[in-house]
Amino acid sequence: MKIQESGENYLETILILKNETGLVRSIDIAKAMSFTKPSVSRAMSIMKRAGHIIMDDAGLIELTDSGRQIAENVYNRHRLLTEWLIMIGVSNKTAAADACRIEHVISQETFDVIKEHTKRKQ
Repeated sequence: MKIQESGENYLETILILKNETGLVRSIDIAKAMSFTKPSVSRAMSIMKRAGHIIMDDAGLIELTDSGRQIAENVYNRHRLLTEWLIMIGVSNKTAAADACRIEHVISQETFDVIKEHTKRKQ
């Protein structure tokens, strides 16, 4: 099942928060993404049904293997695309914002070529 862009963003945010703080709750996601708690709660229900997260009785959220795979893929794309855009002269702020949009729609072929191009320029 293909996950939507918003779902990818949620999973990526969970991964980043988990790496930064060790614990992730819905309120943390809401703050990080500037969304309402009800919106995040609904999204977490969808992610849970899809098997991408688990939530314990205390409300702590963990990525499942499938959720972690999606999150890491999106996050790796984001980081590489940001780096590449900066490398070609885009400002840091714009590069990060544009990478966040590009990471969801770019083909694997194009991403792989950018990845190789970035490696050659380092």
